[in-house]
Amino acid sequence: MNMATKKLHRMSRVMPQKELDSVSHARRTMGNNRAFEVLWQAQQYWLAMETFRRDRERNKNYTYGRQWDDYVCVNGKMMKEEELIKKQGNVPLKNNLIRRMVQAVLGVYRSQAKEPTCTARDRDEQRYGETMSTVLQCNMQLNRMTEINARCMEEFLISGFVVQRKWYGWRENKLDCWTDYVQPNNFFIDNNMRDFRGWDCSCLGEIHDISFEDLCGRFAHSKADYDRLAEIYKYAKDKSYLSAMYDNFGYPLQGYYDFLVPYDQSRCRVIEVWRKESKERVRCHDVNNGDVFKVDMEDFKELVLDENEKRLQQARELGMSEDDVPLIRYEWFMDSYWYYYMLTPFGDILEEGETPYEHKSHPYVFKAYPFIDGEIHSFVSNVIDQQRYTNRLITMYDWIMRASAKGVLLFPEECLPKGMSMEDVADEWARFNGIIMIKQPKAGQALPQQIANNCTQIGISELLNMQLKFFEDISGVNGALQGKPGYSGMSASLYNQQAQNATTSLLDLLDTFSAFIRDGAYKDVKNIQQFYDTPRVFNIAGKNSTIVEYDPRKIRDVEFDLSIVESTATPAYRALTNDMLMQLWQAKAISVEQLLEHGDFPFADELLQSIKSQREQLEQGQVPDGMSPELAQQVQQGANMQAVNQAQQMLQPQ
Repeated sequence: MNMATKKLHRMSRVMPQKELDSVSHARRTMGNNRAFEVLWQAQQYWLAMETFRRDRERNKNYTYGRQWDDYVCVNGKMMKEEELIKKQGNVPLKNNLIRRMVQAVLGVYRSQAKEPTCTARDRDEQRYGETMSTVLQCNMQLNRMTEINARCMEEFLISGFVVQRKWYGWRENKLDCWTDYVQPNNFFIDNNMRDFRGWDCSCLGEIHDISFEDLCGRFAHSKADYDRLAEIYKYAKDKSYLSAMYDNFGYPLQGYYDFLVPYDQSRCRVIEVWRKESKERVRCHDVNNGDVFKVDMEDFKELVLDENEKRLQQARELGMSEDDVPLIRYEWFMDSYWYYYMLTPFGDILEEGETPYEHKSHPYVFKAYPFIDGEIHSFVSNVIDQQRYTNRLITMYDWIMRASAKGVLLFPEECLPKGMSMEDVADEWARFNGIIMIKQPKAGQALPQQIANNCTQIGISELLNMQLKFFEDISGVNGALQGKPGYSGMSASLYNQQAQNATTSLLDLLDTFSAFIRDGAYKDVKNIQQFYDTPRVFNIAGKNSTIVEYDPRKIRDVEFDLSIVESTATPAYRALTNDMLMQLWQAKAISVEQLLEHGDFPFADELLQSIKSQREQLEQGQVPDGMSPELAQQVQQGANMQAVNQAQQMLQPQ
């Protein structure tokens, strides 16, 4: 056969392709339908958290007083316990002990007044750690983190799962690093995760329900983008087609949670998915400066091979041995990296890409408790049974008291006088200072009498006290921690020891939440290092001395360690600092300016400004306001003598 007549096929067509990039492989094989694969995986993870959402809703109901909302089956019909009790003619009473317990733990958390502090790993760069601590605290003040963390702590107690989102962008016409609270019902994670730290998570995401205006502000970068969004969310854009959704503000949605369809049809649903993708890359180690980095295959020749060739050429020119040249060492590996998708429920990809953050992770920070075998059990769930039994005893107590005889009058008909009916007797009996005439009873005939039956002393009080004791024992929140006064004769040391013991029982819960705060502060620091690219001056509100200048060129590559320490913003710390500074000033170890700059006095700024203004006036030869003429003359003479002495020193031969 003539070789010229043979058809030459491309190798890529006759041999199966080995696509090592998972994203490129999905684009090639599924095309525009690849968003549905991501949506399906995210929906499976979201559905796997249905048990958690149901338990969270129940815990929230018990915390906020809706404690008879559990469903029971009566004659094949499902109804709430509250409805069943009302049908039986009783009143569903409750005594909310869980809310008091949660408030007590929140008080303990707020009283700790802890905050994250940065420490540079290299001790020579410790001054940068102090600067970063100030910048981090200013960012926390910007985001109102004191309030956010308190509400997140309440969420942590109720559901055992807390999430925050750390991102950088525009908000309220300000470009900065922001922190958002994420409702756990709208969040999903990989159900194969078992690491308490969350390091083995491979997929997570959040469901966003936003207005059409916010949607365009986030994803519309041109007129074509706006037209595309208007076509996708045409019903949400044209609000005239939608019925108003003005009810249920501040109340639960009665269990309505859907992955694709929002409860309010005027909102635009965007599903954010972060998952691990893989591709081939090269891990490199530059022994010349110690840097460790990774490069893509398309950049490998330019950044590694060409650089090694340049170093070898330079070594030949210098007469160095090739074995002595510090080359870049490298190895091929499959890299697992975070990739994000912004999806619509209709399979459209609004935005996608590799993580833009230099910490190379997702923007979320989450903590589940205790997460043994992937299970989440909240602090509130431990005492629900005691709360239910307490409510049952109270309701039973009320029913018995209402059903028992209280002041029932037994009036024999033979004693009824003429001219009076039983209704008249009842009215006269209930009247103050009433008089009832009766006939003379015959021998052996009963007289009218009142019956009061006390059926309440059947042990309910003892059972109720027992449940209240169990409630404190199980939760660890006793009377001392709640601020209740001790019994008569209790010593102060014993009372303090009881409060300390109660705090110890909550230590695991509080330290776990502190680890969550530390993880969030770490991502804040990384975002600040990445996005604060211009020098800035920071000052913590309420502190005169904490004014620092942030230089991104010096701090960008510094590695920090985060620790949670006692806050310096507490009144006790400020009083201790002021006392120490006053002692140093009285010992003439510091000046008045240093006292005002480093102390925390309400008049420090005004007084310090006044002192500096008087000093400038004196240096210019002016008389400060409020200074007597005699004192001004003495100051002027002192200044003239100082000038004469300086002139004499200059004229003296060296």
